[in-house]
Amino acid sequence: MLNNHTYYSLHYGSLSIKELLEEASRNSFRDEFGWGNCVLTDINNTSAALNFIQMAAAYKIRPIIGIDFRNGIDQQFIGIAQNNNGFLQLNYFLTTYLQQGKEIPKRAPNLEDCFIIYPIEKYTGFPLKPWEYVGVKHNQLFNNSIRNREIPLHRLVALQTGTFRNKRDFNTHRLLRAIDNNSLLSKLPLHEQSLPVDVFMNWEEFAQKFNQYPNLIENTAFILNTAQIEFDFNSSKNKKIVGESKEEDFIQLQYLAYLGYKERYANASRTSEKRLEKELISIKKLGFTAYFLINWDIIQYARKKGYCYVGRGSGSNSMVAYCLYITNVDPIDLDLYFERFINEHRKSPPDFDLDFSWDERDHIIHYIFQKYSSNHTAILATYNTFKYKSAIREISKVFGLPKKEIDSLIYSNSHQQDSLSQLTLKYSKVIQNFPNHFGIHAGGIIISELPIHYYTAQNLPPKGFLTTQFSMQEAEDVGLHKFDILSQRGLGKIKDAIKTVNQNRNIN
Repeated sequence: MLNNHTYYSLHYGSLSIKELLEEASRNSFRDEFGWGNCVLTDINNTSAALNFIQMAAAYKIRPIIGIDFRNGIDQQFIGIAQNNNGFLQLNYFLTTYLQQGKEIPKRAPNLEDCFIIYPIEKYTGFPLKPWEYVGVKHNQLFNNSIRNREIPLHRLVALQTGTFRNKRDFNTHRLLRAIDNNSLLSKLPLHEQSLPVDVFMNWEEFAQKFNQYPNLIENTAFILNTAQIEFDFNSSKNKKIVGESKEEDFIQLQYLAYLGYKERYANASRTSEKRLEKELISIKKLGFTAYFLINWDIIQYARKKGYCYVGRGSGSNSMVAYCLYITNVDPIDLDLYFERFINEHRKSPPDFDLDFSWDERDHIIHYIFQKYSSNHTAILATYNTFKYKSAIREISKVFGLPKKEIDSLIYSNSHQQDSLSQLTLKYSKVIQNFPNHFGIHAGGIIISELPIHYYTAQNLPPKGFLTTQFSMQEAEDVGLHKFDILSQRGLGKIKDAIKTVNQNRNIN
């Protein structure tokens, strides 16, 4: 099936990534080696894509990625990536429209390495390009208004949407749609919800539905067998080169470290020299030269601007960080071990927490986006999920329960409930931990070697900095390790106190 959703189709889908893969594992057509295909096409969203790809092998599923482009829930077309470049093109296209707040157009542009599928009810007879198809659902096959459209058979595909497994999933979907529309369930318009026919079915049943039109099955199989996407989850995807080459970057890091060393250690010793040499060798060997140079660059900008900052975390164990003024803690004096920060056996990457004053941090973020390009820089998203109380409250509201009863359900342990209260509790448990809406990470920023759209589409929240559609967890899984640019209100208070003393007492 070419159009499947998870609950990252926010307020629409009802399955987790794991549940979608379990369903695909049971029902997809398998090749001679036992592998099946499954296409993930969440609505205007790619949050699940990386996890879906990473988890698919455990279910013997060959993952295929696309995007279901919709205005609200009005489907315009489906884009399916033929390869990694196709995924990049889809992400870039979606980001452009999310960034500008525009509606998705009725026709797709020329997207490199992508298949485009228009639902037949949206096809108006325009000429189809070689990579474009028209999708027909099994319940539309004998609709006269559909059958009368003159579309060559080789441009048609069997389009079954997978959103539900059963009646409970469908009910969950309707409740989510009512929440999204801030509507009572009884008043939810039909055009604001999916049809019950959008259920997962096994390949045999799927083929049987279209047995009079074998060409549609063949065209569907062609897309499934052609599209392919792969990600390496074992290597770093962070920006690897800051200057002209890795060699030049390391020379720069050495120069800056030894320059700072002379300033920090007026009474240098053989012990401190050996420590600096050892740290630099480890940093080069493990490929963290660019990581240190970027952190140094951020701090240099802050110092030039006179911004208050504190570098903290396990990075304070690094003498190189101290010499670069990223931190202000002397690890030699305090006998701190560099190996706690970086060593060959530690799986997690190095991590600096850089605190700035609350009123200066946005200037730092703006500088990072400017310096390292918005095509390669993004703030990480977070998922705000339905928690126990909020799930009960939202489900209760769409059922029309009064506030007194809602509070009773949330705070009372009484087991005497009517059928509506029981339904509320049942479905609030179902949607608990479903993603509700996007948030912004407290300070996590990624700077990637390849364009950000290679991995994700991006949202533009009111603050004005583009964010990923995945969280810190997915970023780390794929090898995109964050820079922590945090806001510390205390630094602002100290800065204000110094300014006040300077004004009142003329003391710096």
